[in-house]
Amino acid sequence: TFEYAVNWLVDHQIDRSVFDPRYSNDEAGASAYDPSGLLKIVLLGYARGLTSSRSIERACRENVVFMALSGDSAPHFTTIAAFIARMPGEITSVFRDVLLVCDEQGLIGRELFAVDGCKLPSNASRTWSGTKAELAKKAQQMEKAIGYLLDTHRRQDSGQNEDTLVVRERQRIETLSRNSRKLREWLAVNPEKTNRRGQALKSNVTDPESATMKTRHGVVQGYTGVAAVDAKAQVVVQAEAFGTGQENGLLPAVLESVRKDFEAIGRADPLCTATVLTDSGYHSEATLRQLADGDINALVADTGFRSRDPRFAEAYRHQPEDQPRKPGERHSKWLQAKHFDYDPAQRTCRCPAGKPLKLSTGNAIIKGRRGVSFEGTKQICGICPLRTHCLRKPGVSAYRQVTFFDGTKTRETHPHTKAMKARIDTPRRTPALQPTSGHRRTGRRPTCIRIGSDDSPCDPEERSMPSGSSSAWSTTCRSCKDMRRDVELGKPKRPRYGQAQSSLRLGRANRHDPPARDHQHDQTCAEGLQKYLR
Repeated sequence: TFEYAVNWLVDHQIDRSVFDPRYSNDEAGASAYDPSGLLKIVLLGYARGLTSSRSIERACRENVVFMALSGDSAPHFTTIAAFIARMPGEITSVFRDVLLVCDEQGLIGRELFAVDGCKLPSNASRTWSGTKAELAKKAQQMEKAIGYLLDTHRRQDSGQNEDTLVVRERQRIETLSRNSRKLREWLAVNPEKTNRRGQALKSNVTDPESATMKTRHGVVQGYTGVAAVDAKAQVVVQAEAFGTGQENGLLPAVLESVRKDFEAIGRADPLCTATVLTDSGYHSEATLRQLADGDINALVADTGFRSRDPRFAEAYRHQPEDQPRKPGERHSKWLQAKHFDYDPAQRTCRCPAGKPLKLSTGNAIIKGRRGVSFEGTKQICGICPLRTHCLRKPGVSAYRQVTFFDGTKTRETHPHTKAMKARIDTPRRTPALQPTSGHRRTGRRPTCIRIGSDDSPCDPEERSMPSGSSSAWSTTCRSCKDMRRDVELGKPKRPRYGQAQSSLRLGRANRHDPPARDHQHDQTCAEGLQKYLR
């Protein structure tokens, strides 16, 4: 069991001496909890989804397995929390010991590594995030609110007894004073965080290492967790949390950590012969350049790799329009760049309403063309009478953006991106990663395995066993059953609920249009259907 594996690994394979320097109570002081027992219950708790110290403490009092692994010591939740918070360096040694055991058991193939990540929220409030200017403004607003409450309290305090309202106001004053003092102290110590362009980034007062990130569930304050997994047995060979919302610059750091982990356990560099796979989130010219300089065999997808795949040419989102529009007809109902007053000498721009726009990018490169970009503000565009004619989605977009091109085209400045596109645009790129069973369950949706009979929609001659055998097995294809039922009832073919998404995933506009490799199967089904109807 997993519990037995944790107990055996901690007792026999993991070097527990890394925890000894933290304890110095041999001559005086109370006896400490055994770090082996604490490590066991923490690993088991994380494996079962218990991430809080209080939940692990309760499990040590109520669960027999946790009692056995902890030696029935019943540690307090503060002890568990302190042990977790103080071992970021020791946990690296524990991870490498487990990695060594996995390698000795032959679970690491060193042939293919897949790198991917996800955005995880941290235990920090997003209200305490902002640039230094925004946080200073927030502290100023708190101090202003404190002054207002003090003035109100002085007017109400005329020697009478304090009521509940006055007590509540005093508590609010104390809270605002404490928060304002906390902000001022943090601003005095921490420097401004900037990006590569020198623009100010938001910092968090509670957790300065975290970042403000956009996810599909909204904006969160947290980290990007990245893991590198070996393809042989899905063993995680490296995992780390980064305080950034963009993953396009994290791949070199992750691969360097993989090298260090294997070097620490006395193994050769696996990246010399292995292949690294990532999704389009890690694609950037700088990353590809570093991979090429380090002689790393990596396949990094770009954002448009599916649009170049011939198997997705019939997908709905990649099909050309039935009636192509004339140049400029697509945006004719909205205000275009020609309606804006642009001064190339001064690099200023005014919208059709006469409002000035601020310069966004002075050297914008869009699809190989160079230009100057401007954008409005929420205050100006929010109340503009031309908003419905200027914005394509007035209910979603907050302000207008416009770019003026100077007619020059940029030269090819992304040679590594071009070379990577040539590598991944091969016929093997998707089938090599998606097993046949995935296509069967997603596209064909088999419901059962049953014994074939004469009324089967599939031709008995195409079965693996003789046609006369009563024990011939055939896969019941849901699409075949639907076709037979619809023909019997005289109904037209219609997509079932949930089939449209699967069809688009396979690059088909309709679920009854099979991929090229299944033409023989569908022809067999059609012949069997005709025999059944006769």
